[in-house]
Amino acid sequence: MSPSNQISVLSPLILGGATTLCTIIVHVLILMSIVTAAHRILLRGQVGLRHWANFLFVMSATLLAFAGHLVEIGLWALSFLLCGEFSDLAAAFYYSAANYTTVGDGTMVISARWRLMGPLEAADGMLLFGVSTAAIFAVIQRLVQPSFRERNNG
Repeated sequence: MSPSNQISVLSPLILGGATTLCTIIVHVLILMSIVTAAHRILLRGQVGLRHWANFLFVMSATLLAFAGHLVEIGLWALSFLLCGEFSDLAAAFYYSAANYTTVGDGTMVISARWRLMGPLEAADGMLLFGVSTAAIFAVIQRLVQPSFRERNNG
């Protein structure tokens, strides 16, 4: 195998690790804002027993989590631009979205030197989608608890 076809490990691990750290920070900030908002509106009694309020809050939390994922895909796209694999943001964003969501796209291939970035991004995306799902489930569970308590007491 010629040197230009060798898969590099250290450079993609460093850049991929730094990008993963940044995406985790973005995700934690978003989830903290969702949890803080849920706590605040539960204390005020604005959600819990009112189904439409619950629905709107869950919808808002889900859209916020989705926006966070788009930002995280953008961070990975910037990393692909930084390592010189793409010359325009649109192509890098598309490639990143395919990796982050684990859909993949065989029509776009990056150099062997940075190829490890794809699986690193896929692992990051799977983990963060799992965290989002768990957080939204926890919010839903917390929102419906007052309804169950009222039905059991009534």
